[in-house]
Amino acid sequence: MDTIGVPELLLILVIVLLLFGVGRIGKIGGELGKGIKAFRDGLKGDEPEQKPAQNLVEKVTESAQPSGDHASVGEASQMK
Repeated sequence: MDTIGVPELLLILVIVLLLFGVGRIGKIGGELGKGIKAFRDGLKGDEPEQKPAQNLVEKVTESAQPSGDHASVGEASQMK
C-alpha cells in the first residue's frame, strides 16, 4: 500500500462530494481558477492597477514634448 490508486481516489472524491455538495465544489473550483489567473497576471505584470499609471506616464511625456511653436533640438542644431 505504498501508492494511492484509482479506487482510493474515487473514495476520496465521493467523500468530498458528500461533504461539500456539487454546487459548492463548482464555486470552489471557479474561485480557485480566478485565484490562479490573478496570480499568473501578477507574475506577468499585467495588473489592472498598472494601466492607469502607464497612461499617466504617457500624458506626462506628451506634455513634456515641445509644442509646434518652438524649434526642436534637431532643428536648432541645423540652424547653426
